[in-house]
Amino acid sequence: MTFTVTAAAPETARRNGIMHTGSRIVPEEVPIAFSYGGSSHAVMMATPADLEDFAVGFSLTEGIITERAEISGIEVIEGEQGIDVQVSLVDDVADQLRARRRSMAGPVGCGLCGIESIEQAVRPVPDVSASPLSLSHADIVRAVSLLNEAQPLHRETRAVHGAGFYLPGRGLMAVREDVGRHNALDKLCGAIIRAGKRGGDGAVVVTSRLSVEMVQKAAILGSPVLIAISAPTALAIRTAEEAGMTLVALVRGEDFEIFTHPHRISPGNIADVA
Repeated sequence: MTFTVTAAAPETARRNGIMHTGSRIVPEEVPIAFSYGGSSHAVMMATPADLEDFAVGFSLTEGIITERAEISGIEVIEGEQGIDVQVSLVDDVADQLRARRRSMAGPVGCGLCGIESIEQAVRPVPDVSASPLSLSHADIVRAVSLLNEAQPLHRETRAVHGAGFYLPGRGLMAVREDVGRHNALDKLCGAIIRAGKRGGDGAVVVTSRLSVEMVQKAAILGSPVLIAISAPTALAIRTAEEAGMTLVALVRGEDFEIFTHPHRISPGNIADVA
């Protein structure tokens, strides 16, 4: 079966006091199974696109790999009810995974599904404080504006999340979309390391709220700045503070709030970024 990223759904809509019948384009969500060494490791509900990026990013943020070279191959196999993404690891990494094997199944966008202990949920994140990255106020506004413009699936459906990687002075280097916010960020992480880029060179910008899992994933990528249009949770703030990450949220037009490590955002008035 060939899976598409959208479908047309019949609808009855009330507009201007009148009922209309028609159709709306909505996103698909499909079971995506990640298999390592022939054994299923995780099943996520996700948008069936950019699956090699998803596999690499998921493997990275789950701690299965630490670099792209530890994956020796990826095969995407479509079935009747879902998609199996078979990931081959180099021998020593495959041995390590077998030692920690666990099964995980999660609903759409679940960032902490299948963990076995509280300690795993609040695991330490990499320290990104050494990164020299800095952004201007204009960079923050431009990053969010560019992300809004670079989401064709969201424009069509109004039902997916986006994640982008922003380099000051250059703009967005990559954008990925998915029905799940964690999935979108995993896909972005995969795209970045597959392209041979360093996470510490840029900022991650997302369309969702900032939960602790988003901070964890951005830190694992190595990015010292995480930008969002919605608010952070208290645990996300504490985790970003400990990791040396600058957390920028509630970006609205030219206004935003910095919750941790504001030294990376240079002061000054915002210039015209149109």
